[in-house]
Amino acid sequence: MKITGARVYTENHIFENKDIFISGDRITEVTCDDEQLDASGLIAIPGLVDIHFHGAMGHDFCDADPDGLTEIARYEAQNGILAICPATMTYSKEILSSICTTAKAFADENKSVSAPIADLVGINMEGPFISKEKSGAQNPKYLSLPDIEMFHNLQGLCGNMIKLVDIAPELEGSMEFIEKLSDSVNISIAHTMCDYDTATAAFRKGAGHVTHLFNAMNGINHRNPGPVIAALENNAEVELIADGIHIHPAMVRFVYNSFSEDKIILISDSMEATGLPDGTYQLGGQKVNVTGNRATLSSDPSTIAGSATNLFNCMKTAVIKMKIPLEKAIKSATENPARSIGIDHDYGSIAPGKYANIILMDDDYSIRYIIQKGIIIRA
Repeated sequence: MKITGARVYTENHIFENKDIFISGDRITEVTCDDEQLDASGLIAIPGLVDIHFHGAMGHDFCDADPDGLTEIARYEAQNGILAICPATMTYSKEILSSICTTAKAFADENKSVSAPIADLVGINMEGPFISKEKSGAQNPKYLSLPDIEMFHNLQGLCGNMIKLVDIAPELEGSMEFIEKLSDSVNISIAHTMCDYDTATAAFRKGAGHVTHLFNAMNGINHRNPGPVIAALENNAEVELIADGIHIHPAMVRFVYNSFSEDKIILISDSMEATGLPDGTYQLGGQKVNVTGNRATLSSDPSTIAGSATNLFNCMKTAVIKMKIPLEKAIKSATENPARSIGIDHDYGSIAPGKYANIILMDDDYSIRYIIQKGIIIRA
């Protein structure tokens, strides 16, 4: 396939008027005229990569249901998210084991499938090594202290698919966990009561990531700067939920004005209600009420329980409502998350050798075409 006429978001993080050549499932430098797609007036960006979400279309990753996971992956692909690293919730070792086993089988079975579903490229282990005081929508019943053996067992069951593991660094055993495992998995500070000094110590031990920055952690105070400032000073990766609910637009702009643009990662944190009408759903075994993009625990309406929107819409919201430059928002939803979980050799940018995962959108940021591995899956 040859795509002509588009303004292409390139590896230089700018838009260039150029043709895109596709051979098989990869982008190539070689001209291929077998099929031509006229994309005049459209913008070409890489397929998105969501490294932190829980579900969609009435299904949750933690259901450990292959059919449900297929429906989730189909929804994501139809919305331009072509690589997914869904997150677990805080559950027992037995439930997490089932989730890991199902994920590995699903990934193995779908490696060569040409159906329009997003690629399952990893697992984000969001629980159970988190703080009770900042558990949010996580079920406190299953909280656990950091357990290296448990992590190794789960990683073995899923064939090393766990790409991110969350931890509250103030918990007993956290620093040892970080020190011993940071070379093999990206460790993220999350759901934590830690102060600036503890967060700094965790980063120096090897943690390199922060889960949904600002949410489920201490905020910035001029005498107690907290984990946000520690992340800034230690050049950590930071996730942002730009759904318009979780974080005020001014704070999103603060992050883009303060952190390195290579380190900012947009996530959706979407739950099973995404793609469905308002109503009552569940997350981590707890009932959730959903109205618009707002999802809250039924037992505590003040607690946000994930989001009800997808990553493409979060990126769009960041640009239109939060005034983030389009080039930076795209990078935060494509290249940066791909690099964070080590899949940037295949995903995250429009470049020769990488998968031909491309979104063609208009100037209003409405999707016109989605191309997955060289095949048009939405037009």
